Amino acid sequence: MADRNVCIVGAGMDRWGVREASIVDMAQEAAKDCFDDVPALKKEDIDGLLFASSYCGRSAFQVNAAPVVAERIGIQPTSICTRVDTLCAGGSSGIIMATGLIKAGLADVVMVAGGEKLYTPQRWETYYSEMASIDHDWDGAQGMGLPPPFFSMTAQDHMKRYGTTKEQLSAVSVKNRRNGANNPKAQFQKAVTIEEVINARAVVPPLGLFDCTPITDGCAAVILVSEDKAKELTDRPLVYVRGTAQASLHSMSMNWPGEDLSDWVHLRTAAKKAFERARVSPEDVDVAQTHDCFTISEIIEMEDLGFCKKGEGGAFVESGQSDFGGKVPVNTDGGLLSCGHPFGATGIRQAMEIFFQLQGRAINQAKDAKIGLTHNLSGLNVEHTILIYGREP
Repeated sequence: MADRNVCIVGAGMDRWGVREASIVDMAQEAAKDCFDDVPALKKEDIDGLLFASSYCGRSAFQVNAAPVVAERIGIQPTSICTRVDTLCAGGSSGIIMATGLIKAGLADVVMVAGGEKLYTPQRWETYYSEMASIDHDWDGAQGMGLPPPFFSMTAQDHMKRYGTTKEQLSAVSVKNRRNGANNPKAQFQKAVTIEEVINARAVVPPLGLFDCTPITDGCAAVILVSEDKAKELTDRPLVYVRGTAQASLHSMSMNWPGEDLSDWVHLRTAAKKAFERARVSPEDVDVAQTHDCFTISEIIEMEDLGFCKKGEGGAFVESGQSDFGGKVPVNTDGGLLSCGHPFGATGIRQAMEIFFQLQGRAINQAKDAKIGLTHNLSGLNVEHTILIYGREP
């Protein structure tokens, strides 16, 4: 039974944005969308639930959320029922854990769900809560928990070292906002021009309003099963989890592992392991979802995932190589910049998009996609999490 191949068979999400709904309400909506995606699955078949959320106890006032969600969506887990907290990578971490459980024969059908209720009546609470996502005693006391200043410094380092321009940053936002314009579940469904991005209100220069991901409410869910079970449940092409990796080389900013903030050693470490385990190379990836929390993030991810050489990420995105018709379409559903970022749900939403891409049923479909990749960075860029999916095991 051990070492079985693992597949995704269903995926769903609710509408993301500013929601007058609780985290449990949104989890129910996402779970229903997921169940509807695989009609042959019975709820009683599900023996595991991993629920990814970091702020359910702070902004949603629901700790020990997994059994609450399980009961509300009508499942009774008998193998695993627990919450996963790795902030932005929570959903991807849950998929990695579910894959391991199924491979080892410790579970057969696992739902990985996740999400956040981040909007509160007092908006300052959300930003104050983000101070809890880093080492609260050290960086938190210095106000380092707010991502825009940190990624502004990252962008400035990349600009100084490689000549990256504001126009190149803006190209990321233009592409991803265009890809999200026809995504009915995205928080933002409006394309923007390069001029609008460049001239938008500054947040922390060089980052402006359209360079930053928003605060978001939302949930998503996927169902993972063994290969044999997948063949019973669907006649669609199977989508396998081929390789995974997660690397965290530091926590405090003073122990940053690279030469400067644009040198993401931990991403390269995770990428090397994920590609080796999946038995593919960056050149084999047909479509990718990467963590575009800020426009500079996607540029550096293109480099350290191996899609282009270090320092060439700005030119890579500006020339359309991360777009349809280029080397590898990236963030085809709009990414974080369009969809939003309810932390625990993002990796699941990315998995959903790759699942649809490899089955040929995505809204913005990449041609002949057979290998897909998802990537999250987490916290103040302290963890990198990668999953590689394929049409073959």
